[in-house]
Amino acid sequence: MQNQPKAEDSPQSQVAAPLVSRVVALCCRRAGSVLILAAVLAGFAFIYVADHIAIDTDSTKLISPDLPWRQREARFDADFPQSLDQIVVVVDAVTPELAERAAALLTERLSLRSELFRTVRRPDGGAFFNRNGLLFLSVPDVSKATDELIAAQPLLGSLSQDPSLRGFMGLLSTSLLGVEEGEATLEDLAKPMAALSKTLQGALTGTVVPLSWRSLVTGKAQDPRELRRLIIVQPVLDFSALAPGAAASDAIRTEAAALGLLPSNGVRVRLTGPVPLGDEEFATVSDGAALNGILTAAAVVLLLWLALRSPRIILSVLLTLIVGLLCTAAFGLAVIGPLNLISVAFAVLFVGLGVDFGIQFGVRYRTERHAHGQLQDALTATGGGIGKPLALAAASTAAGFYSFLPTDYRGVSELGLIAGTGMFIAFFLSITLLPALIKFVAPHGEISEIGYRFLAPVDRIVVERRKTILRISALMAAGSILLLPGLTFDFNPINLKSPKVESVATLFDLMKDPNTTPNTIDVLAPSLAEAEALSARLSRLPEVSQTITLRSFVPGEQQKKLALIADAADLLSGSFDGTEVKPEPTDAENRQALAATARSLRAAAAGAKGTEGSEAASQLADLLDRLATGEKTLRDRATDALVPGLKTLLSQVRTSLTAEPISVDKLPIELVRDWIGTDGQARIQVFPKGDANDNATLRHFTQAVLAVAPDATGAPISIQESSRTVVRAFQQAGIWAFLSITVLLILVVRRIRDVLLTLIPLFLAGILTLGTCVVIGQPINFANIIALPLLFGIGVAFNIYFVMAWRSGARDILQSSLTRAVFFSALTTATAFGSLWFSNHPGTASMGKVLTVSLAWTLITTLFFLPALLAQCGTGQRLRTAGPYQSIRAQGKDLPEQPTTT
Repeated sequence: MQNQPKAEDSPQSQVAAPLVSRVVALCCRRAGSVLILAAVLAGFAFIYVADHIAIDTDSTKLISPDLPWRQREARFDADFPQSLDQIVVVVDAVTPELAERAAALLTERLSLRSELFRTVRRPDGGAFFNRNGLLFLSVPDVSKATDELIAAQPLLGSLSQDPSLRGFMGLLSTSLLGVEEGEATLEDLAKPMAALSKTLQGALTGTVVPLSWRSLVTGKAQDPRELRRLIIVQPVLDFSALAPGAAASDAIRTEAAALGLLPSNGVRVRLTGPVPLGDEEFATVSDGAALNGILTAAAVVLLLWLALRSPRIILSVLLTLIVGLLCTAAFGLAVIGPLNLISVAFAVLFVGLGVDFGIQFGVRYRTERHAHGQLQDALTATGGGIGKPLALAAASTAAGFYSFLPTDYRGVSELGLIAGTGMFIAFFLSITLLPALIKFVAPHGEISEIGYRFLAPVDRIVVERRKTILRISALMAAGSILLLPGLTFDFNPINLKSPKVESVATLFDLMKDPNTTPNTIDVLAPSLAEAEALSARLSRLPEVSQTITLRSFVPGEQQKKLALIADAADLLSGSFDGTEVKPEPTDAENRQALAATARSLRAAAAGAKGTEGSEAASQLADLLDRLATGEKTLRDRATDALVPGLKTLLSQVRTSLTAEPISVDKLPIELVRDWIGTDGQARIQVFPKGDANDNATLRHFTQAVLAVAPDATGAPISIQESSRTVVRAFQQAGIWAFLSITVLLILVVRRIRDVLLTLIPLFLAGILTLGTCVVIGQPINFANIIALPLLFGIGVAFNIYFVMAWRSGARDILQSSLTRAVFFSALTTATAFGSLWFSNHPGTASMGKVLTVSLAWTLITTLFFLPALLAQCGTGQRLRTAGPYQSIRAQGKDLPEQPTTT
């Protein structure tokens, strides 16, 4: 056993410990009054929180609006308010006609819901594009398209006069007459008949297989881009709700279902855009949160039991924690107002860090109770022994949180204010309410030492092999430093979202098409003429695929294209004379037409036996007979599968033949508003070349555009500028935290050596954490970067406990009650934070992973590296007094041997 000479504490120590001791003693003597005051305070806090609790889910408020790039965003949003808070409705269908019809029906229906939607528009459709779509093709393509329409004139003419099941059967019978007369062969009709057979077979089995009339007319395969339509919706948002756009999103899905726009009918409607992305992200975070919270709470209670072994002390700690949580929440709501998506995490932080104070006080109380026997004496001694290190730990942790206050990352700065103040609340309650509760519940005495006697050999090994431990630690640190160049920072927030949710999966789908990627940059010019000049410069950049301005909607070579369209319109004008359209057929007429066509098909098949056309005609004839002799519902299904698409195609063809000359002054006002701002500035939209979701591609694209247009804005710029803002905020906070905590330690402990002993293990834990992230392939991102300041706060607290114990005379630290307190405090905190690892949200899960890794290294460095460092620094030094953390045996007290430890 080492000799324990006297140690001289600083003047602050001589005042702080007795002060806390007196406070604890007073609270014990007036336990009833303290409990009544605490109950009243908790009641008022609960009422205030219940009345004022609100979460502002507007993520745009997380970063200061005073930054230059945020101001550019604000100016653009003011010029184009319709670009804010959008829902992108993606309509995919199995045929182009069905996609167009579904988008038109849904747009019309949503436009009637003005209470939920400010604007509803189609960027790729509507009256303007339906009429003038051919003008946006090249002259050869327009010529080819009009030639195909002219060639299809007999088909279009016949169907336009009778767009029904009866009319289609009549057209097919007429085509078979042509085969009979030798004007065509049955082989020419093989593919159309096979396509029609699939559709009718679906009608017979109850499966919707719409016919692609465009392919039937042109004889070409469908272009995948023709199967998708977009609707841009600007909803009315409720930011007081956890999902501000939920009502609007639900309404869109309800209207789509009411219109029959379902996968079972060949249509899929999906939602993406800023609003669904934000709403579904919150839903992903909260998914399973209740079960996870219950399991975490159970694990925390179990760890408290293992640490404190007394239901009465555990109850006291939990009640203190609840009162502190209510007071902290009330403070945050009173000072800041509605919580944001980041500051709401103060609750997890308070529980994870605040429980440390309860465990430290509780374990120390058990040690003093074993030594003193009497309850009040033990509590008073606990206050005197734990006061200074607990106060220093609270102040250091709070300083770490407060260091975010001067940064531009408002989300974390507000979190820092609430959580930092919460540390002082937790400390105050730990030396007032907690001892009063323990006095009130009067736990039983302790019959054995509250340490880990079995760790005595480890204590000896740490001291005897301290140089080896320090060398190994140095090697591990050096290895981690060598790994640091491999550490990556993923600045793309989309990678923090779950790819399983609809909005994210749909967004990735849109990104595959360069024309629908949201990762574009917007540039404003004073006039349209200047926008055109700037657009030309930007389009020449190798990182840019294309640029669009308002003038892009004025097609070139219009005279040639209009002449071709006019010729086609003259030749087809008789085909679209609406006055000759026949009335809807009766069911009897449909049955008759089906049966007659089936007979014609069999006759044609008999004349061409052994050919592909004969086989297709026979198969189709069988299907038509089944439809003709079956229930009326079968014929209704066939009509639903054929006729709506046919009418859509005929309408599109008819409208496309009415194209007119286009100039900037004749563009629709809705379109102009998208490209000319409220103050007259002209918008240029710039598209990236390459993978629009690749970080390197976005970085080079952004740099190239900003070099030409420094005032540009848009998603790629916002993503990268926000990442710089966040990283800069954490760098600033790290510097402020280091300086403030260092100054605090110097003022309190008055020894540079002890300050270094507190900080060195912390830096080692930080380096090992980052090195581990490289090894496991975990990049640093917006979510898990918060683990670094938390590591600083927790690590400082743990190290302070050990350094203060050592300078107070304690030896054999690993077998002392302090190790028990630190060990279970770390486990409890790791349980609270580590539970986030199992979240369904990738960003939250990565935060839980890094927090767990950092806590593990913090505990290891505190329990092994720090004692070895203390032993090395304290070799040959004689302390002058025994201190509160010194084991009872080290203090020279004669106690009977205890067979077991608790």
